[in-house]
Amino acid sequence: MTAITPIRLRAEDEEDLKVVSACLQDAILPVGDMCFQPDEKRFVMVVNRFRWESADRPRPGPTADDDDLAPYERVHCGVRVEGVTGAKLRGFDLKDRGQLLELLSMETVEGGVALHFAGGGCVRLDGPSWRMVVEDLGEPWPTGCKPCHPDETGLDRIA
Repeated sequence: MTAITPIRLRAEDEEDLKVVSACLQDAILPVGDMCFQPDEKRFVMVVNRFRWESADRPRPGPTADDDDLAPYERVHCGVRVEGVTGAKLRGFDLKDRGQLLELLSMETVEGGVALHFAGGGCVRLDGPSWRMVVEDLGEPWPTGCKPCHPDETGLDRIA
C-alpha cells in the first residue's frame, strides 16, 4: 500500500508560483471560502484540489477495486498569502457566497499576484513582498471526473 503524501509548498517568486499554480490548477472553491484580512495583510482560501500528482496511477487502499468508477482524487487544500496590502476582484460577486469558482492559473503581476478563474473571474492580490503557503488538509476522496481543457490549437475539434 502506498502512503498518500500531502503537499506543503511555499512560493515567494515567479518560478515558485508556476509550480504552485500547476498543483492548484482546476481547484474548485465557493466564493465564501476566500477572505482578505487587511489588518493581518493576509489572503486565505480553502479549495477542493484535484490531485494531479496521482492522476496517472491507481488509488491505494481498499477502494482500489473501484478505480473504474472513481479513479481520481481530490483533497481540501489551504492557501495562505502573506504580505497582501490590497485585494481586487473581477468577474464574480462576493455576496454570492455559494457561487463555485474554478481556479485556472496564478501568475505574478507587477506588485503582486493574480488568480485567474474560469469564466474570466480574477483576484488580484497587491503586495510587493508576498509569500504563499499551500498545504493539503485532511484525507483525499475519490472522484470520477478528471478536469480537461480544450486543445488551444483547435486540433481537438477536427473530425
